[in-house]
Amino acid sequence: MLIERVFRSEDLSPADRFDGWRELVGRTHAPLELRSDHRADFRASQRVLDLGAVSVWPTTFQPVCFRRTPKLIRQSDPEGLHISLPLSGALRAVRGGEEAVYGPDSLCVVDTSRPVDVHGGDDADLHTGVGLEVPKALLPLPRNQLDRVARLRLSAQDGFGSLLGQLLTQLARGTDSYQPSDGPRLGTVVVDLLSALIAHALDSDNSLPPETRRQALVLRIRAFVQQHLHDPHLTPRTIAAAHHISTSYLHRLFQEEDDTVAAWIRSQRLERARRALADPAMYATPLHTIGASCGFPRASDFTRAFRTAYGIPPKEYRRQAQHVTE
Repeated sequence: MLIERVFRSEDLSPADRFDGWRELVGRTHAPLELRSDHRADFRASQRVLDLGAVSVWPTTFQPVCFRRTPKLIRQSDPEGLHISLPLSGALRAVRGGEEAVYGPDSLCVVDTSRPVDVHGGDDADLHTGVGLEVPKALLPLPRNQLDRVARLRLSAQDGFGSLLGQLLTQLARGTDSYQPSDGPRLGTVVVDLLSALIAHALDSDNSLPPETRRQALVLRIRAFVQQHLHDPHLTPRTIAAAHHISTSYLHRLFQEEDDTVAAWIRSQRLERARRALADPAMYATPLHTIGASCGFPRASDFTRAFRTAYGIPPKEYRRQAQHVTE
């Protein structure tokens, strides 16, 4: 599990809950003015995940308004970008008299160096979302471009925005599959994705360093493969064509990742099959169906590959998994 700090308003007395959460948000993001009609007995929860210089914070809270004022900016400015991904409910941001509304299909960007009012939640429901804090110094983009970021409307539905949104959502669900040492590595992935997303939105991909562009391309390729593992015709040639690169360049990318394209595809197919075999909800699904859904249309090929990778055939692996959960 990643290193994380947890806040739950119910752990404090009603009179201290709002101020306790405001203090935490101020330390995680930047000093803010907070207003809420629910401050007498405020409900909120928050996990702050340590990803090195980057932090991610899944949170749930009652309706509130966050204000970053010129006075607060003069007093303290960490010079960072805050990215919010709403998971339920919407965020309404007001910047210089202009208003924009963000839902689960979009990413709201707040620049700690610029005044903003952000309204989260409504009178009826708790707001749930994921916040991301990134120092601007980590983003390999010219300062004049970063100054334009807060007014961008970044999609979380496609391209780099979709990859970033998927990662933030996965981290919000839980981090049991990670070790504390994975935090800085995940932070690097987040910075690369955000840099590529911003550069693409500003139509300035060429301003990114070559290594950042390479890492972003590898991330896109890996996401593409995950989405097409069921396709038995997924090959290095089709992957390269989908990303408008040569097959030889694709192989070079994966050599730098200490892997081959074919080996990685195979390992991902087998890992997906292994998870399906261990899932109680899929115990009634025939083995050949699971194999086919993971890119093995021939049952014999699936059995052989699974046995080679895990030392036992799929049927026996499922039987042992059932025994463990009973």
